[in-house]
Amino acid sequence: MKQLAVIGSSGGNLYAQGGNNPKGMMDEIFAQADSAGVEVAYIQFIGTNGTMDTISEDAPARLWTLAGKDEVTCTEEEKLCEINERAKENDKALADLIRDGKIDGIMLMSCDPDGVNHEALSAAAKSGIPVAGTGGSSMAATQTLGCNVIAVSGTTGTTNRTRAISAISAFAKEWGLKYTPVIGKAEGADQVQEGSVWKRINFRGIMMASMPGFIAMALSLALSKILNIAVLEDVFNTLVDLLPILLAAIAARQVSGLDEVGIVAGIVGGALSTDGGIIGGLCVGILAGVFSYYIISFCLKHKVPGTTANIAAGGLAGLGSGLIGMFIIAPIAAWIGTGIKWAIDWALDYNAILAGGIAGFAIWFAILGGVYHAVILPIILLEMESAGFSFLGCIDLCGLIMVCAGIQLANIIAPGNRATGSPVFQIWWSISRLAPLRKPHTRSCSPAGKCLRRPLPLPPYPAF
Repeated sequence: MKQLAVIGSSGGNLYAQGGNNPKGMMDEIFAQADSAGVEVAYIQFIGTNGTMDTISEDAPARLWTLAGKDEVTCTEEEKLCEINERAKENDKALADLIRDGKIDGIMLMSCDPDGVNHEALSAAAKSGIPVAGTGGSSMAATQTLGCNVIAVSGTTGTTNRTRAISAISAFAKEWGLKYTPVIGKAEGADQVQEGSVWKRINFRGIMMASMPGFIAMALSLALSKILNIAVLEDVFNTLVDLLPILLAAIAARQVSGLDEVGIVAGIVGGALSTDGGIIGGLCVGILAGVFSYYIISFCLKHKVPGTTANIAAGGLAGLGSGLIGMFIIAPIAAWIGTGIKWAIDWALDYNAILAGGIAGFAIWFAILGGVYHAVILPIILLEMESAGFSFLGCIDLCGLIMVCAGIQLANIIAPGNRATGSPVFQIWWSISRLAPLRKPHTRSCSPAGKCLRRPLPLPPYPAF
């Protein structure tokens, strides 16, 4: 049986997409690994009480490790700097296991290749064992170390389940194992997620989880314009009307921690308050999640049967939040949404160049602060909701999407190889050698909370 190690941290974006619940995350990995006949033989996961994009070394943290077959345990809460020192000791032990041939692969989630995970990943690079994982900056650094990366992805838009399925699928293919993803998991009605319900309110996490719906909406609009198919424009308008319900369902599920019950509450609440747009849907979904949590907690505390508790939590919470949304939140949210759209239109009419400069400035700092999807994306949706097009969306298209598309096109046309890189990289390398004073930089954050602007290394060509 293949032996798999899992290492990482609750990271930046990961915290809002499952990293705040390490046990649930590991349970998903255990389920998928068991389905592929793979044993999780080692775990080292640093869990914090907030995103590591903005965290200090004194922040509370725990170190999660393997406690037995498909079981995890964690240390007492300590300062992040102290947990990092513990993790470094574990990293040395994992490196020894890799050198001894006792680990066949590593799954990564927002790891720290330059810090607490450096020794293990260096050993993995030398041994050539397969590595798969998520985390844009961390996975790029992992590839730079020379690791045999067989699957890589950013964190945005992922869930505990999709990350586990993606990694285990890659390992199963690499090792020639038969694997059928485990979709769905029986959970009792009494399994209320631990921790304060208020701490689970995370706007960035809700917006990122809703991104597939936003993409479907954007694609329908684009195809209707490009192919001139009128029916697709009707599809777009329908999806716009359903956005509040989508956001409400996602918000209620994440905040309540009750999966299907939370989703039902969010759909009921969102359907009653669609006049509030995406702001109203977001607020009502959060309210439905809070109501669901307290209603089911009350029912279980007073020994109400599970079926009745589920019905009460989903139905009553959805109805209550929906009525509040319909008569109180929706009018206010609609006024706010109209005000934001009016402000953007006024800025464009006053001075389009100035408006573009301010928008670009705001987007840049939103990206650096890790709040782009929580701040800019809702405004883009507000514009599309009322006008069918978006000024900020155009900036996003030109400044981010088209640049990424160009990079992907370059790799498709001239892919290159791991030893020399793509021809595009070779050109960049040649130019950088002619201009040594101009050193590109990258911003990276370690689990210690230090965010540094480090110069990218220029190793002797052709090695990375």
